[in-house]
Amino acid sequence: MTATLHTSMLTSLPLLARGKVRDNYAVGDDRILMVASDRLSAFDVIMGEPIPGKGALLTQMALFWFDRLGPKGLNICPIHLTGEAPESVVTPAEVPQVVGRSMLVKRLKPLPVEAVVRGYLAGSGWKEYQENQAVCGVPLPAGLKNASKLPEPIYTPAAKAAVGEHDENITFEQTARMIGLDLATRIRAISIQLYQAASAIAAQKGIIIADTKFEFGLDADGTLTLMDEVLTPDSSRFWPAESYQEGINPPSFDKQFVRDWLEQVRIDGKPWSKTPPAPRVPDAVIARTAAKYQEALARLTG
Repeated sequence: MTATLHTSMLTSLPLLARGKVRDNYAVGDDRILMVASDRLSAFDVIMGEPIPGKGALLTQMALFWFDRLGPKGLNICPIHLTGEAPESVVTPAEVPQVVGRSMLVKRLKPLPVEAVVRGYLAGSGWKEYQENQAVCGVPLPAGLKNASKLPEPIYTPAAKAAVGEHDENITFEQTARMIGLDLATRIRAISIQLYQAASAIAAQKGIIIADTKFEFGLDADGTLTLMDEVLTPDSSRFWPAESYQEGINPPSFDKQFVRDWLEQVRIDGKPWSKTPPAPRVPDAVIARTAAKYQEALARLTG
């Protein structure tokens, strides 16, 4: 297990951006070194306390899925991995910050759409369904419950927000206006195909993927490419199949445990506003969250 890393500090490469979890560095003009820190974000706010081992775990899980869904596996679509060792582009002194938690990827033109696929009714989707029997403009049958499996997976895109801002749910028609109908249609079809393939793999391991989000970019030739992380507990809602029950929130292998804790936190007698600064996360919540992430990886790859 690598040492806990809240924020990477590489000086041999130019820093491009720090996201909620990843620090991205330029490697020449055509590649990016993505370093997954142990930072935890919830409600789009970065917590002050890292989750030990989280960055390495997210990277291992993303690589697991890229291997199965990309050209080496089902070959659903091109992926952003270069196949080169991340440690090869930093100095020897910086290798400990990079090893086990990084991906060396192609530099793409990112598309401003979060490609969200939902196979079950949960979270904000369940709240919205109760109000208007639809999720992000997609009408759904009457009589569904919290955690109900949908008749078929639905595509509910979101517009990417800046760090600290909330992604905004948008309709398919809005994405078509943003990036063009052809690209929007291809992203929708590929995202649903990726979700269905991953759900079948996860089901064999006793995991339900309730929902997930994908990100895409275009390479220099305009090829649509799957990028960022895929199907990790940070970008997906994973439920243990053995305790799934329609009508209740199943326990999940993700940061839902932290979200639930934050929902009941009181600061000066009032609920936390979900804006910085974040409340201090207790050691017990950190340990429980780390255990959830580790169990998800062990189930998938064990």
